[in-house]
Amino acid sequence: MQKITPTLWYDDKAEEAAEFYISTFGDGAILNVSRYGDDGPGTPGSAMIVDFELFGQRFNGLNGGPMFTFTEAISMSVSCDGQEEVDRYWDALVSDGGAESQCGWCKDRFGVSWQIVPVQLMHLMSNPDPQVSQRVMQSMLSMRKIVIADLQRAHDAA
Repeated sequence: MQKITPTLWYDDKAEEAAEFYISTFGDGAILNVSRYGDDGPGTPGSAMIVDFELFGQRFNGLNGGPMFTFTEAISMSVSCDGQEEVDRYWDALVSDGGAESQCGWCKDRFGVSWQIVPVQLMHLMSNPDPQVSQRVMQSMLSMRKIVIADLQRAHDAA
């Protein structure tokens, strides 16, 4: 049993969001959907709570209404194995109403913030030479979607 499960509050799109995340990441499933009954407060038959899993991590999606929205104060960080994976996740998340931000951050069409981070970033930034790590950091700060080749060029610059 997972001790801590993040709950994501949606207005009314929790089931759609869970399906989108599963199709985007390809490793997950909807585990259970609890639906509103005739006594509400949601539309009878609509999803109230959607329990889903991504890469073995459980989440709850709650259709709680419009009173709370997502902010960048909480984000989902995704470790990526190479540029192809960065591109695939980034492109899917910003499609259909998502939005790019800076330094590998973006929002999906539901308003959830994501960090799409290649594993190479931390390796390149942890160079013991502070000038090298600073060049990598400055390169990353100038990006929206992280481009590993550009980070590598900044790392290798003389």
